[in-house]
Amino acid sequence: MFLGFSSHLIESRTGDIFVFRGGAGPPVLLLHGFPETHMMWRTIAPLLAVDFSVICADLPGYGRSACLPDEPRTRYSKRSMAQALVEAMATLGHDRFAVVGHDRGGRVAYRMALDRKYVVSKLVVLDVIPTGMLWDRADARLTLSFWPFSLLAQPEPLPERLIGSCPEAVIDNALANWGSPPHVFPPDIRTAYVEALSDPAHIHAICEEYRAAASIDRDHDREDMKARRRIACPLLALWSEMGGLNNWYLDEGGPLAIWRALADNVEGGPVAGGHFFPEENPEDTANRLRAFLLS
Repeated sequence: MFLGFSSHLIESRTGDIFVFRGGAGPPVLLLHGFPETHMMWRTIAPLLAVDFSVICADLPGYGRSACLPDEPRTRYSKRSMAQALVEAMATLGHDRFAVVGHDRGGRVAYRMALDRKYVVSKLVVLDVIPTGMLWDRADARLTLSFWPFSLLAQPEPLPERLIGSCPEAVIDNALANWGSPPHVFPPDIRTAYVEALSDPAHIHAICEEYRAAASIDRDHDREDMKARRRIACPLLALWSEMGGLNNWYLDEGGPLAIWRALADNVEGGPVAGGHFFPEENPEDTANRLRAFLLS
């Protein structure tokens, strides 16, 4: 895994960011989702490193990255998380780069593109729609299929105590029930994800991130819509062929139509596999990323 890559702990004003870095060419930042870490890119990153300088980061508060200061919930807004990652990329010498985000990483990625349009050259979002729009459409399908949205956003300490008492159960439920077969996650990867979800400080950080998604992140999205701020760079949206995004929003034109409410230059479509299709179907995912990023 990550053959030819080197690991780094990069300083930002709000805490260190852990990254794996490899390859040569235009810079691409890869951001993971819940309950993963940078390890989700273990197959895709080496494939992309043939053409790009690839940086796989742990989101602030996740994996081996530092937790943000335990201040009001704004610290785990996607805006704050994106800013920490922009600072880390600048330290690595990248003032402008493409960003690819899956799940929670996709939410950080599109916020980065909205707030820092001169920094993000191209944007890829994997299996997400914008946070505010998701909550506006939330129903039983969302809350029953992806329980972290509601459970982890509950006031502390309930979700922290539930996760901390048995992180293995959280990992097993997500990996088994979100559409991707068990063989996608070999034992060492499952163990790495469990370990990353076992530290109380990081558990609290992750819950704070979900609380921010249910509150301040929605406010930021509403402010952008009201001010008609839009994503300026080209946007590629890919989603699970087996997942909710492929059929929940058909009456609105699907995910591409939803993203076009926030961006002008949008393309994309479904990818075979479940929610974790970047791990389940890495070659096809990497090929589609490469074609878009090189276009």
